[in-house]
Amino acid sequence: MSDAHRGGSAMRLKGLVRKEFLQIARDPSSIAIAFLMPLFLLVLFGFGVSLDADHLPIALVAEQPTADSADFLASLEGSHYFAARRAMTMMEAEQELREGRVNAIVHLRADFSAQLRHPDGAAIQLVVNGVDANTARLTEGYVEGAWVNWLARRAASLGQTMVTPVQLEQRVWYNSEVKSRNFLVPGLVAIIMTLIGTLLTALVMAREWERGTLEALLVTRVTMSEVLLGKIIAYFTLGTGGMLMTVALAVWLFGVPLRGSFWLLWACASLFLLAALGMGLAISTLARNQFVAGQIAIIGTFLPAFLLSGFIFDIDSMPPVVQVITHLIVARYFVSIVQTLFMAGDVWAVLLPNALALAVMATLFMAITWRKSKKRLE
Repeated sequence: MSDAHRGGSAMRLKGLVRKEFLQIARDPSSIAIAFLMPLFLLVLFGFGVSLDADHLPIALVAEQPTADSADFLASLEGSHYFAARRAMTMMEAEQELREGRVNAIVHLRADFSAQLRHPDGAAIQLVVNGVDANTARLTEGYVEGAWVNWLARRAASLGQTMVTPVQLEQRVWYNSEVKSRNFLVPGLVAIIMTLIGTLLTALVMAREWERGTLEALLVTRVTMSEVLLGKIIAYFTLGTGGMLMTVALAVWLFGVPLRGSFWLLWACASLFLLAALGMGLAISTLARNQFVAGQIAIIGTFLPAFLLSGFIFDIDSMPPVVQVITHLIVARYFVSIVQTLFMAGDVWAVLLPNALALAVMATLFMAITWRKSKKRLE
C-alpha cells in the first residue's frame, strides 16, 4: 500500500470518526441512551432498589403480658430490622397480615414465662407471609436470630451459661456490611456498556440505512472497513466514558469500594465493549430497520445481560440448563470481573478465565461483523 493511499485512508477515517461524534452530539435519542439512561439506572439501583430487608413490618402479640414477654418484644421493637407494632389479639394480627399491613406475626402464648423456666424452654409462634419467598426467609432468620440473642442476654443477666451444641462465629468477607448496593452498582457497569455498545450502535446503524446515509457513503472511495472502524472508535470512546462515569459515581456517590486495579478494570471493560460493539454491528447487518434492530438488541443482548449475567440473580441458583445457557451471555463474564474487582480485588483465578472468554467473544463478533459487512446495497 502506497504512502498516498495510507494517507488518504487515514484522512477518510478521521472524517468518519468526526462525523460519528457530530451525529451523536446532534441526536437527542443517542444522548439519552448514552447518558440519561445510565444516570437513571444508577439512581434507581443505587437508591431505589435494594435486596436488603430492613424495617420489616411485623405484629407482636402477647396473650398474657409478663416481664419476660415485654422484654423479648421490646428487643424486637428496638431492632432496626423490624418495624414492630403491637396487636391486642391474634385475630387482630391475622387481619393486619391479610390486609398486607404487616409481613409476619410473633405470637407469645399465655404460658410463655412459665414454659421459659422449664428444661425444654418456651416456644414462640411465627406466622410469615410467604408470597415473597425471599422476604419470608429473611424474616424467619431475623426473628430466630433475635430470639437466640435474647436468650443469651437473659442467661447472662441471671448469671447462667446458655448451653448450645454449636456456636457460630460469623465472618463476612468482601462485603462486611452486607449491602446489596455494593453488589448491584458494580454490575451496572456491564448493563450500561451493553446499552451503549450494543443497543445504541445497532439503532444508529439501522437509522443510517433507513435515511440513506450509508448508501451515500458506499458510492464514495470509503471502504466498509473504514466505516466500521469509524463507528467502533466513536462508540468505544462513548462506552469508555459511560464506564468511567459509572465507576466514579459508584465510588464517590454510593461509597462502593474499588479494591482491585483500575487499569485492570479498564482493560477488561475494553474487551467487553469490543464484544458489545461487535454484537451491535452484527445486528445492524441483519436488520436495517430501527424497530427490528432495537427489538433484537433488547431481546438478544440487554435482557440476557440483565437477567442471566449474575447481575441480580445468582447463576448457581438457576436450573442446570439455564446455567449452561449463561455461558453464551457475554455480560456474564464481565459482571463476574467487575464484581470481583470492586469487592475482592485482583483475584487472578477469577479474572483471567473471564477475560479470556471476553477476548474470544470480542474476536468472534468482530469477525462476524467484518465478514457480513460488504460494500453493497443489497
